[in-house]
Amino acid sequence: MNSSKPTVAVIGASADRAKFGNKSVRAHLSQGYEVYPINLNQSQIEGLATYSSIREIPTQPVDRVTVYLPPVAAAGVMTDIAAVGCRELFLNPGSDGPEAVAAAEAAGLEPIRACSIVDIGESPAKFA
Repeated sequence: MNSSKPTVAVIGASADRAKFGNKSVRAHLSQGYEVYPINLNQSQIEGLATYSSIREIPTQPVDRVTVYLPPVAAAGVMTDIAAVGCRELFLNPGSDGPEAVAAAEAAGLEPIRACSIVDIGESPAKFA
């Protein structure tokens, strides 16, 4: 699948519009990204099909991976992220604990500890 749009995998995407894992899906869509929501328990988020693992998405590598999981869970997906590949890995506030950072670095990734929504020029408050 060749897309001219930048791609993003949102790991920990949520169907709950109050959660940042949902706000990120909407913010990236609003900025023209091809969004791949990763969630084990939902079949759709914001009208998009979800994937249970980043390894399942059709576009690999992705331009950006943004993580909205607790740090221990985030640490557990770093080898999958490294296997798929990405240009940027965001560990959002709340996901950026030492165990997640250490796992990312051990997998050869360079995590960015910042809000990916703010990074694309959006305010999370806009997606309340």
